[in-house]
Amino acid sequence: MSRLHIPAMIADAPAASQALLEAINRKLGVTPNLFRLMANSPAALEGYLGLAGALAKGALPAQTGERIALAVAEINSCDYCMSAHSYLGKNVAKLDEAEMSANRNGGSNDPKVAPAVQFAAKVANERGRVSDEDLSVIKEAGYTDAQIVEIVAHVALNVLTNYANVVANTAIDFPVVRTRQHKNGTRTLLDT
Repeated sequence: MSRLHIPAMIADAPAASQALLEAINRKLGVTPNLFRLMANSPAALEGYLGLAGALAKGALPAQTGERIALAVAEINSCDYCMSAHSYLGKNVAKLDEAEMSANRNGGSNDPKVAPAVQFAAKVANERGRVSDEDLSVIKEAGYTDAQIVEIVAHVALNVLTNYANVVANTAIDFPVVRTRQHKNGTRTLLDT
């Protein structure tokens, strides 16, 4: 059960969020719980949608964004986001199970994409405190400063949704995919 209010209907959301939720519903055919949760704050919903929309027009392909989302959801132990991005990865980005498993481990089976996912995992694990060597590696792989900034933005966007869903304990409305738990029941940062 969610620990924060999730409006059951669009009409139950704050008035300033309703038009945004209606647009999401028209686009997706449904209004996933993440959006309804964020609708509690029209400013948060608008900010999330604005950054997500801007990144969709960015220099990184949508598939790379999904790969980063899987890595970050695993790092942050967010079952809601892991479920959502596993669904989107498979059905929208057309990633196979082996690739999504590699993404969850902070990598990729695609040698051109692996540096981006590895860097994103480092950014998430190190809270942005990456080394000069980490930057050299991604630049040597051919990523531009603009693409590096977008990787950081993808990490930030996913941290926002991970944290919001973990705080709220948002009910998962996608096929459920759980993040990995360590033997002692606690999470540690993934090795990247």
